[in-house]
Amino acid sequence: MKHETITDQPEATFDLASSLAEQLTGRALILLEGNLGAGKTIFAKGIAAGLGIDPSEITSPTFTLINEYYGRLRLVHIDLYRLPISEDNVRLLGLDELFEENAVVVIEWPDRLASYPLPQHYRIKLEIISDNQRKVTIDGPSKV
Repeated sequence: MKHETITDQPEATFDLASSLAEQLTGRALILLEGNLGAGKTIFAKGIAAGLGIDPSEITSPTFTLINEYYGRLRLVHIDLYRLPISEDNVRLLGLDELFEENAVVVIEWPDRLASYPLPQHYRIKLEIISDNQRKVTIDGPSKV
């Protein structure tokens, strides 16, 4: 499945993510790609809302790397922006175990995983068009 849309405000990006999350019934891996300010955390908040989690609880986990929240499904929010790329660093995060659990795992900056093997996943690309507009491409679930 590949879907592209243009959102014209942060709320529309949030709503798109919430709709995606409402369709999830179990384990899922969602990779969020985009430059700083593209809306990755807004998208993560929308996913939380779609899982019955208060979106105001969702913050960028830049300094803790991993945050967990509980709703209809457990949400694990990972931000790899500050993680130096190395197989050892990635292995220390315990991603293999997280991927096996019944949780929705959202990873910001997935390019930091380098060539780490990923299970089936959604790839969400957020591109800045203007101050308010974003091009959102949803691709997945797919296996790379």
